[in-house]
Amino acid sequence: MADPSLHPGRPDTTGPLRYIWWLITCQRRRVLAGSLLGSGWMVALMLPPYLLSRAIDDGLTPGRSSVLLGWTAALLGVGVLNAWLAIMRHRVMTNVRMDAAFRSVRVVTEHATRLGAVLPRRMSSSEVLAIGFGDVAQIASVLTITGPGVGAALAYLVVAALLLSVSPLLAVVVLLGVPVLAVLVGPLIGRLQGAETAYRDQQGLLTTRLVDLVEGLRVLGGLGGKEAYAERYRGHSRAVQAEGYRVGTVTSWIQALAVGLPTVFLAAVTWLAARMAAEGSITTGQLVSVYGYTAVLVVPVSSFIEGGYDLSRGQVAARRLIRFLALQPSSDDPAAGLDAPDGASVLHDPVSGVEVAPGRFTALASARPGESATVVERLGRFVDSQSTWGGVPLRDIALTQVRERILVADNAAALFAGSLRELVSGRTDRPAGAVERAVDAAMARDIVLGLPDGLDSAVTSQGRNLSGGQRQRVRLARALLAAPEILLAVEPTSAVDAHTEAAVTSGLRTHRAGLTTVVTTTSPLVLDGADTVCYLVDGRVAATGTHRALLAAEPGYRRLVSREADEESVAVPGQGARRHELRTEESAR
Repeated sequence: MADPSLHPGRPDTTGPLRYIWWLITCQRRRVLAGSLLGSGWMVALMLPPYLLSRAIDDGLTPGRSSVLLGWTAALLGVGVLNAWLAIMRHRVMTNVRMDAAFRSVRVVTEHATRLGAVLPRRMSSSEVLAIGFGDVAQIASVLTITGPGVGAALAYLVVAALLLSVSPLLAVVVLLGVPVLAVLVGPLIGRLQGAETAYRDQQGLLTTRLVDLVEGLRVLGGLGGKEAYAERYRGHSRAVQAEGYRVGTVTSWIQALAVGLPTVFLAAVTWLAARMAAEGSITTGQLVSVYGYTAVLVVPVSSFIEGGYDLSRGQVAARRLIRFLALQPSSDDPAAGLDAPDGASVLHDPVSGVEVAPGRFTALASARPGESATVVERLGRFVDSQSTWGGVPLRDIALTQVRERILVADNAAALFAGSLRELVSGRTDRPAGAVERAVDAAMARDIVLGLPDGLDSAVTSQGRNLSGGQRQRVRLARALLAAPEILLAVEPTSAVDAHTEAAVTSGLRTHRAGLTTVVTTTSPLVLDGADTVCYLVDGRVAATGTHRALLAAEPGYRRLVSREADEESVAVPGQGARRHELRTEESAR
């Protein structure tokens, strides 16, 4: 099995079969060993009928007990050998399947990391998970064909040769019968591939809608759109159900034929051999061997059908994986490009007119929070734009340098399972004192004190054992601990109460003194703590100044902030999340 720490290699994404072939070539020796063991196992299955026929014809006569014992011992030896071959074949093919699965998972993970912020805009997280688990497992199962599949083909030829020594007519029936079985099942496999493709696409769309529904349930309820969206989800669910029935119908026919056709074939060959034995054309021992050969032939024939079934489903899964791998990151080489400006420099977005002065605390205020968040995306180079940094186009600067010095902190940032200390520290070990200072600046000390083991307490994936306000402060503490030259924070206090919001603003100013900080907000508590406020109307700067100056000069700004002040005047601990919903609802209107 492949070492998970090694690079998986460069996959062939020119087609689903080419990708599967790449997985095979990555482990040539193991696949070859599995093919040899599978072939040996399949061929060894054909030996017991032959030995049994010899024991009947040569040993079941008076005075030849030693011959019978000899053939019996040979039969026992073949049985032991076949058991060993079966164990080794299964072990090797399991390693082949696991290597392919782990290799594909690493390919998916590395590409997701390479895409970075581009990924959520191109594909939903549920789709990525479906590819990384379900589709990868289905692709890996295809490689099992390389063991029993090769052995089945060889066993088919061996049976034909053995039957040729008994009766040319029986050999011809077997040689022609197996291809006929494959022809009968072939159209069903083609139908399955089309049905499976449609089903997986519909399933991915439904999963995405479910995630959207769960994440926006409270907002949808506030807007009165919950029932409409639920009805739309039910409609898509019925479509997926119909596609699932279609897949199940074709699958049931294939599985039924995989069992039924070989049985019918066995009956036909046995009937023909029995007629020949009654006529004296073959001996009793040969009749037994023909029955044994044909009975054992059920195994390779079933392997052919199941292999075609797995290959069809594997192609569908590989096609989806290739579609994911075809997504392109914003930069092919993150290290390529111009150098970032030396020292602190102005960050400018010409589309909105926002200009961020170095070393200052700047706030972006808009009646539509999405507009200010879009400005942050441009300034953080999460979308292509004309933004500049120190007069240099941001798009031309090496992406690695942008990510090292500019950090975008939003409320959708992932929280991986681990201790609270690990969540705050990120991928770099931090001094204990630095962690404590960041926690205090984000007003997250109560979170540490409320957990049983403090900073060493376990936090579940996405911080599900924390409240919304706690998760927000943990993300802010992590951003502060990273100490970027430029911090762009999207609504960093939207899920906390007014008292905590004021404390967070004070801690943010103190902790980021001398560094460039940008926040998007409409809270008067945060705006009053900013050095500069950019008031946005329809995505463009309508006015710039201090909070108090804008209150006096801009009626629109005053109405915006007054609404927030009215909400905060009745806010109590735990109502911050509802304030955020009100903002979102107002934006949607």
